[in-house]
Amino acid sequence: MKQRIRVVGIVKDKGGGILLLKRPQSRAEEVPAWEILTGKIHFGEQPEEALARSFYEYLGVEVSSIKLRDAVTFVGLSGSSQMENLYIVFEVVLPDGVKLTPMDRYTAFKYLKKTELTTVRLEDATMSVIDIVSGHRREAINMKPTDAIDDPRGAANGATVYVDGGSRGNPGPAAIGYYIVGQDGRVIKRGGEFIGFATSRVAEYYAMKEGMEQAIELGLKRVRFVGDNLMMINQLKGVYQVKSLDLLPIYNDVQNLLKNFDAVAFSHVKRSQNMEADREAGKALEGHFNRKKMKM
Repeated sequence: MKQRIRVVGIVKDKGGGILLLKRPQSRAEEVPAWEILTGKIHFGEQPEEALARSFYEYLGVEVSSIKLRDAVTFVGLSGSSQMENLYIVFEVVLPDGVKLTPMDRYTAFKYLKKTELTTVRLEDATMSVIDIVSGHRREAINMKPTDAIDDPRGAANGATVYVDGGSRGNPGPAAIGYYIVGQDGRVIKRGGEFIGFATSRVAEYYAMKEGMEQAIELGLKRVRFVGDNLMMINQLKGVYQVKSLDLLPIYNDVQNLLKNFDAVAFSHVKRSQNMEADREAGKALEGHFNRKKMKM
């Protein structure tokens, strides 16, 4: 399995807010993503040196201190192969009164407390890092031998269900989409639905729930579920727990639906590899706004 190594710097202000940096939008209609400062390790560098260089290159500041906090790993897909991500996480202190100047890969910055993180769209890896270093590692779970939880081999010869959820604003008007492909590669079913006012994370889980319900209705027993939200996929794979109160009810619904399958697997892909489900969610959202305009 391929491995990607990154260094991550967690900076907090006096109020406990975490420094987040805004990435440029890849598409005009997309909500911009925010992340903890992340950098690559150049040949011959130590991780601390790489992180200090990244702060200077991306924010124009020299750090006061760097302290190792944790090393976290999580698995995602890169193209058609799995990629293991190793993130070396440091606590970073910046000089008092320093002026941050975002450049190159970032366009803005702000500090947010953990309770405020749902107000922005976080980059998937940042969500994973924050959850893990915040003590949300998944404990050992008592699963029965028949539990259908992340069995890639068992689901390999089955159908594939792509799911996606999104919102305009976070929270905001939200919709979900699904796209189901049979073992022979033919499209079995596709569709979307407006779900009301929700955060993007809640919409992602509702999309997964709908995808499972559609698979059950079609009588599918071996299924690979695919999504572009790394946090949700890793939670469903059992990497760590769901502790957000807004997600727990839907997460529990999804766990109950798993009992209807003989084998399932969960796979993370880039958004560009999940465009059909994304289109269905977009169509459902646009359809809602168009109907509102017609009634006015």
